[in-house]
Amino acid sequence: MKTLGLLGGMSAESTAIYYRELNRLVRERVGGLHSADLLIWSVDFAPIAALQAEGDWDETGRILADGARRLELAGAQAIVLCTNTMHLNAPMISGAVSVPFLHIGDATAQALKARGVSRPLLLATRFTMEQNFYKDRLIAAGLEPLTPDEADRARLHAIIYDELCQGVVRPESKAEALAMVAKGRAAGADGVIFGCTEVGMLLSQDDLDVPAVDTTLVHCEAAIEFALA
Repeated sequence: MKTLGLLGGMSAESTAIYYRELNRLVRERVGGLHSADLLIWSVDFAPIAALQAEGDWDETGRILADGARRLELAGAQAIVLCTNTMHLNAPMISGAVSVPFLHIGDATAQALKARGVSRPLLLATRFTMEQNFYKDRLIAAGLEPLTPDEADRARLHAIIYDELCQGVVRPESKAEALAMVAKGRAAGADGVIFGCTEVGMLLSQDDLDVPAVDTTLVHCEAAIEFALA
């Protein structure tokens, strides 16, 4: 089994899900007392979030590239960045190491296509919904991602940072997110991307009448496929 290097802490809530799911997948696929061979570099999210708000993506990239280098030096055979938004820095991170960087966008696109989705509604932070680093990767895979309107993007961003990243899950916020999905369905969306690693804390496939891809879960599946190959 290959050793995976998890670059996490953004947020700690979603990184805990990565840890749980990676070990669950290994247990299911290998059996017995087996668990994932992992190294974790977990950052303090508050300084990262402040840099995000300032738009200082060069500095976030330097911080995360340094974390990736530390993971590689410790023995990681691949880097798994446990966040969607910070894949904005994927080129800086992957360029800092010689081991593979397992991109969450690739796992997401593959899962969407396997489910027959072509026009997914992207639910994520404002950074992911409004900048092109993520949507362009989906478009390159032949998908046509949709996003909520401006007011809903702002509200969803607040739900993620003010609630989910702090471990708070409110039924009222779930109802708001489901209303966003309904608008997206009316606009032609035939699937939903839980495009922030915390959104799966709020919504599940059981809440929806179209296919949903939880990026955290499919990223974990891709990582374990690599580790066990």
